Amino acid sequence: MPVLAAPEKLALQRLYYWEKTAPDRIAFTQPLGGGAVRDYRWGEVVDQARRMAAHLKSVGIAPGDRVAILSKNTVHWMLSDYAIFMAGAVSVPLYPTLAPTTIQQILEHSGAKLLFVGKLDTWEQMKPGVPAGLPCIAHPLASADAKNSFAQWDDIIARTSPLAGEPVRPADELCTIIYTSGTTGMPKGVEHTFGTLAFAVQTGLTRLPLNADSRMLSYLPLAHVVERGLVEHGQLGTGFRVYFADSLQTFTEDMQRARPTIFFSVPRLWVKFQQAVLHKMPQKKLDLLLSLPIISGIVKKKIMTTLGLDHCVMAISGAAPIPPDLLRWYGRVGLKIAEGYGLTENCALSHITAPGEDIGTVGRPYDGVECRIDPASGEIQVKSAATMTGYYRQPELTQQVFTADGFLHTGDKGVIDARGTLKITGRVKDLFKTSKGKYVAPAPIEEKLVMHAAVEACCVTGANLGQPLAMVMLNLEAMQEAAEADGRSALERSLAEHLQRVNATLDPHEQLECIVVTNEAWTVDNDLITPTFKVKRNRIEERFAASYEQWESTRSKVIWHGA
Repeated sequence: MPVLAAPEKLALQRLYYWEKTAPDRIAFTQPLGGGAVRDYRWGEVVDQARRMAAHLKSVGIAPGDRVAILSKNTVHWMLSDYAIFMAGAVSVPLYPTLAPTTIQQILEHSGAKLLFVGKLDTWEQMKPGVPAGLPCIAHPLASADAKNSFAQWDDIIARTSPLAGEPVRPADELCTIIYTSGTTGMPKGVEHTFGTLAFAVQTGLTRLPLNADSRMLSYLPLAHVVERGLVEHGQLGTGFRVYFADSLQTFTEDMQRARPTIFFSVPRLWVKFQQAVLHKMPQKKLDLLLSLPIISGIVKKKIMTTLGLDHCVMAISGAAPIPPDLLRWYGRVGLKIAEGYGLTENCALSHITAPGEDIGTVGRPYDGVECRIDPASGEIQVKSAATMTGYYRQPELTQQVFTADGFLHTGDKGVIDARGTLKITGRVKDLFKTSKGKYVAPAPIEEKLVMHAAVEACCVTGANLGQPLAMVMLNLEAMQEAAEADGRSALERSLAEHLQRVNATLDPHEQLECIVVTNEAWTVDNDLITPTFKVKRNRIEERFAASYEQWESTRSKVIWHGA
């Protein structure tokens, strides 16, 4: 497939553009802890990147070598990536929540020659995953242990002269290896060139209102393709200002500081935002206030201001399906959300709706994206110049993921309506068959279940059972409520009523036997969700499948597991 990105749109060329035309313009705002922040201007940003690039070359990093980044989102994450690009190397981002075994697997599989270690919550637990002898450089916000153990960024910058000139990388040269978050097994290394990323950015800008005056809050892992493309490469394309989040505990303050004009989030966080609003203002009261003409506008503005979204001109949800009812709820409180669709394998560039429109679909494809449905399997297949070159060091998997005519197997099932909008109906491999011989697609049922105010995440499962069942994780407030006997009784009644309402919308073979409430949070640490909050269905099966038949036999509508 030809690379369509013009040379002047590639990452390094854009970096030099901002260095020359806007050296004093603020590019980043970095929290330093305790409420303190520091602004970084384009001139300083590129100067530090040039100095680190010169250091990388001086220690033997050669063109094509892989250099990894293990850090939460910070300005030095970005600077490390720029330096890797300038030095001719290939960046390998790692999620800042990975288990040490996965860190080791990725570093060894990629053949990383050096690792940048940055701001991390659990460095002590992650450190055993770094192979012995691998050179490391500690960012300024790394832990004291990392800075005492490794060469320090600031020391290197202070003693190193900046790389001269404007070294560039051609569009067809490998830029990065993005390891997938692994919902179905060990991560695969997705290869993207400078051209695929530039095409994705330039095409994305035809639908996204981003410009030099925009603001974005960077908080989802930069190891994820959406954050990488939208924030890092989107900023290079337009020059907007990036604010970083400090921590989960300061997220509200971080949002208030940034007042983002474009805001991307995943469905689980949109659910949490909604639950936070309803915790302060129950739905019945909210409905009443929204029905009053003058009061309605005041209430909507207050909600958006509280969320930090009062300046938001476009909100986007992606990475997993979002319940249509949730989109409608946000529309009623004054925020129209666009839903996007894409994969790591195509820079997350496939489809997007206009904000608040075509609810229940992911909209139409971007210009330059071909989409079709396989008539035999119902699988969505896509093709564009944003598509990866392959899986790193896995030619067999690369061959399997492409059709004979170059379309990408997405693994998702869907339908395209007469207007060309795409509706995702589930995963090809997520379908399971009950003991009655009927197939069940879990995703549409999960979209209904998660709309209960107490439910933060859920998983519909039950292969070979008479009827499927639902595993449910409660949000923190509901967990606290369930700890009290009276609270648990009320919550159990509410969940049973919710189950009845959901079942009334389903075909007989899809109707759920029961809801099973787990007593532990589903986290990255216990390997039940990915770093972008997707439920790992296979891990749920491994953890709980042995109890399915017992739960089914109880005939209870709500079961408390581990209570």
